[in-house]
Amino acid sequence: MTVRVVRLGSPRLPNEGLRIGTVRRPPRGVPKTEYATRDYYDVWLPILAPSPELVKEGHHAQDEREVEKFLQHYRREVARPDTAHLLDVLAALSHTADFSVGCYCPEEWRCHRAVLRQLLTERGARIE
Repeated sequence: MTVRVVRLGSPRLPNEGLRIGTVRRPPRGVPKTEYATRDYYDVWLPILAPSPELVKEGHHAQDEREVEKFLQHYRREVARPDTAHLLDVLAALSHTADFSVGCYCPEEWRCHRAVLRQLLTERGARIE
């Protein structure tokens, strides 16, 4: 059993399990009934998405320094107790179920997915 960190909208991998969207907004122009069949997500979990202000900061990051600043700000956001507890639950679930978490960004290194991967690993999650 594992958790995968994926790009939403990418083809699903065998045994990927439930796909969780950790994004602020649903995919544009896609009917809600088609989110799963188009490989976006099965369930939406926006509490793990960056705040709207932080999403803007991430989209406007022009270089590695600005991306790192965005990722540090996101790390602070998810340190809140409610979000930290949710990350603990996901890490524990990775030992009993296959699932994935993801975002739309094409490059993980400049996306909050990179921080999610780190935080889940720090909590003992089984990462694929």
